[in-house]
Amino acid sequence: LGLLAEATLASRVRTRRELAPGLYEHGVYDASGSYCQRGDVCCHGRDDGCTVPYHDTLCYCDLFCNRTVSDCCPDFWEYCLGIPAPFPKAPGCARAGRRYPTGATYRENCNLCTCGPSGTWQCEDHACLMDGDLIDAINRGNYGWRAANYSQFWGMMLEDGVRYRLGTFRPSPTVMNMNEMHMNMDSNEVLPSHFDAAAKWPGMIHEPLDQGNCAGSWAFSTAAVASDRISIHSMGHMTPALSPQNLLSCDTRNQRGCSGGRLDGAWWYLRRRGVVTDECYPFTSQESQPAAQPCMMHSRSTGRGKRQATARCPNPQTRANEIYQSTPAYRLSSSEKEIMKELLENGPVQ
Repeated sequence: LGLLAEATLASRVRTRRELAPGLYEHGVYDASGSYCQRGDVCCHGRDDGCTVPYHDTLCYCDLFCNRTVSDCCPDFWEYCLGIPAPFPKAPGCARAGRRYPTGATYRENCNLCTCGPSGTWQCEDHACLMDGDLIDAINRGNYGWRAANYSQFWGMMLEDGVRYRLGTFRPSPTVMNMNEMHMNMDSNEVLPSHFDAAAKWPGMIHEPLDQGNCAGSWAFSTAAVASDRISIHSMGHMTPALSPQNLLSCDTRNQRGCSGGRLDGAWWYLRRRGVVTDECYPFTSQESQPAAQPCMMHSRSTGRGKRQATARCPNPQTRANEIYQSTPAYRLSSSEKEIMKELLENGPVQ
């Protein structure tokens, strides 16, 4: 009975192997690798244990592998039989002292390189967000600052950087035609060459938030400038760090959340609807998403232009859900000196 069981089992295994598709049915994609030789295995006759790992499957180094549809390791014929392989060797590509088969890939910054049939690497030619040559060129100049290689940007295309790390649309003609507000300046007025808003208004200038790969700079910059201006002009009585997520999720009129938006729409929302603090409604949209995050914080009018929240904070750890609103935004002159004086007197600008 034992012999019969073993014979039956061997027959079942042989049938499975005979019917299994061979490795070379659709062509060899690694004819130059070391398999039987590396494992130092060559089995006479048929030995189903005479295998070597081959990519995501197994190849065989026994005589039974040499069938019409083969499951032999690529070096079986040369190493085990001492004869040329019955198929042409793929030329492969060299890199860092190693050879890679046709079709192998590696990534060079933001570009994918593929080993072509001719034995040469074929690489994409995208402009990368991080460029070592550009960093070196900047640092050879005397610009007053040094460029660095930020690892979170490595491997991103410049196109992706523009798409995911920025996000402010060009203002409409109506906004661009707004009258400019001019600062009163004497023609011989001298402004300081260095100015630190955090030193002039301690405790009123907030740390910047990381927008991640959310193209929501329109919401982040608006919330940041409004936070600092409210703190400065209330003389520190209110120092809210306003919520960009409130704008991203709730300011949906002609806005696209983490896929971009307009500054004038953000300021309209901040004036007419208001937002809560970042602590109350923290940032969650780390990536650009086709579907915007649903709005979790609405407000209603209480009269005289003031509003109050209609829901508790999305962050259950805090209860302070006060709504903050701003006065209308205004457009500055494009004169650098006037922008400098605006910063000096009234605080950060956008």
